[in-house]
Amino acid sequence: MFKKHSTSLLLIILFTLWGCNRKPDNLYKVVKIKDGDTLGLLSSDNQEMTVRLAEVDCPEKTQAFGQAAKKFTSDICFARYVKLVGNVHDRYGRTVALVILEDGTNVNYALVKNGFAWQYKQYSQNAELAGYELQARENKLGLWADPDPTPPWEYRREKKPAYHKSKPDSLENKPRKKHYRKRKPKLEEVY
Repeated sequence: MFKKHSTSLLLIILFTLWGCNRKPDNLYKVVKIKDGDTLGLLSSDNQEMTVRLAEVDCPEKTQAFGQAAKKFTSDICFARYVKLVGNVHDRYGRTVALVILEDGTNVNYALVKNGFAWQYKQYSQNAELAGYELQARENKLGLWADPDPTPPWEYRREKKPAYHKSKPDSLENKPRKKHYRKRKPKLEEVY
């Protein structure tokens, strides 16, 4: 009799503990760091989503300090639960939001404070964030150790193919190689 009740009691305790350990629906697990300002998250119902950190812009991966920004983001939030503030989507379908750790740390602001991101002034007029960037510049933290760092928006613009370049002189144009296709024989119509 005791064995039967103890097994039932144990099952009830296990189910109660399992139910208590569930994370709330508004928390997401960080499962991927795509670059310094882009994360892959997993929702409580196991749906993946891509989040672009709002108001900040980290160096590109191929740019100076790009890998360092990615590592900083990874160190601070990979495999941890985060809350999102904001639900705007960009032209690539990514959610643009502030990312807050369970302990209250704002990942977006931490990147700027530690010199791994610029305030993205095109999308942010936040005075607090501007102050963090100024402090990081003055203390030569992260990318500000470089005497003249290139902002990522300028770096991306320089990397973009120039579609409006003027065409070179006709003398400089090389003749195009012609490719001929073998003609298919015409079938005679039979009446």
